Amino acid sequence: MNRLNQSWGRYTLMEWLIMAVFAYFFLVLERMMLARLIILFVSVVIHEVAHGVAALWCGDETAKQHGRLTMNPIRHVDPLGSVVLPVMLVLSGSPFLFGWAKPVPVSTSRLNDPLNDMVKVAVAGPLSNITLAVICSAGLKAVIGVAPRVVQTDAWIIELLGYGVMINVVLAVFNMIPIPPMDGSRVVYRWLSPGGRSILDRIEPYGILIIIMLSFFGVFGIVLRVVSLPIIHALL
Repeated sequence: MNRLNQSWGRYTLMEWLIMAVFAYFFLVLERMMLARLIILFVSVVIHEVAHGVAALWCGDETAKQHGRLTMNPIRHVDPLGSVVLPVMLVLSGSPFLFGWAKPVPVSTSRLNDPLNDMVKVAVAGPLSNITLAVICSAGLKAVIGVAPRVVQTDAWIIELLGYGVMINVVLAVFNMIPIPPMDGSRVVYRWLSPGGRSILDRIEPYGILIIIMLSFFGVFGIVLRVVSLPIIHALL
């Protein structure tokens, strides 16, 4: 990881890799795929910035001190979730892009009311995605209402706005699954007994592994279809 942060001329190796990925998408693959990747990046970055802003409002300046209250995607890149996974999905021919950004640092002890404020910080991310989904939905309906011919002449606009609705709903629902370190676990934590909180604390180091295993067996696919699809259909 330290090598990725070493400077190679004007940029770090990580920054060169990110630019190379975008160049590959633009020059080799469909431009629509690049557009979807940009929408995904913007969505996950806004998600993380929302966490940091909520934490700042609640008294914790950690994210601000680490330079994470910015829309610069490079500051939020997670090598696995922001680069490797999206690229693998594209190369595998998947019609669906998914990923995540590096979580913003939050110091619970610096929050004004740690137990209750952590709920606000956790919910801020998914709420930002729902807000983006509503904005994309409103934009889509406005375009169709004002210029219905766009559906035939510039269908890519409709497709991208629809993708913006879908990916943001999926991000919101996925992050509210109550398995640490997902946002949903932070919300559930507030109302658990001390014993329940202890269980969540013990499984958190294995949370990503649990999520990967459940995804492999299709559990998350079922959850996302049951919860996400009705919301997507309501917005489209």
